[in-house]
Amino acid sequence: MTDRLPPAPHVVRLTEYAKTDQIEIIGDSPDPFGVADAGLTWLPKEDHFGIRQKGRLVAHAGLLRLPILIGEVGTQVVGVGGVAVAPDLRGRGLARLVVSAAVDHARTMGPQHGLLFCRPPLVPLYKRLGWQTLEQDVHVEQPGGPVIMPLRTMWTPLCHGANWPAGEVRLLSLPM
Repeated sequence: MTDRLPPAPHVVRLTEYAKTDQIEIIGDSPDPFGVADAGLTWLPKEDHFGIRQKGRLVAHAGLLRLPILIGEVGTQVVGVGGVAVAPDLRGRGLARLVVSAAVDHARTMGPQHGLLFCRPPLVPLYKRLGWQTLEQDVHVEQPGGPVIMPLRTMWTPLCHGANWPAGEVRLLSLPM
């Protein structure tokens, strides 16, 4: 009998991603991303990437192009969000695979920077994936008006030589 390794997981672009898909990955928790206490309203993502194993969706990352004001300059960023990995499969590199595939696609979308918001315990994971911490407040829109993002903000260059510009940062939309 030969020992065969299971096939390496690969990322696919998902044509749709619904609440049922999220539940398939991380269960039906009232606060699946641990950010409900931030009290924020979030935008759905438009582009979705996932990993399936034995027919089950086990990882996801989503993208959304958003308007942003940095200093006096209006531009766009590609927001990364909805990153999820099945609890029973964490620590196996699936987040790296799905986020990397999403960022590779983000590089084709035009903006120079990727942006994400995360809980402080996840900062080391994203740093290992090449993201950098933005050490300043970021204002985001909410139904009641702009608020300071209470989560950590991280960015990554989407084109060669892109650095984060100086200046106050205001996301001109709900966060992703």
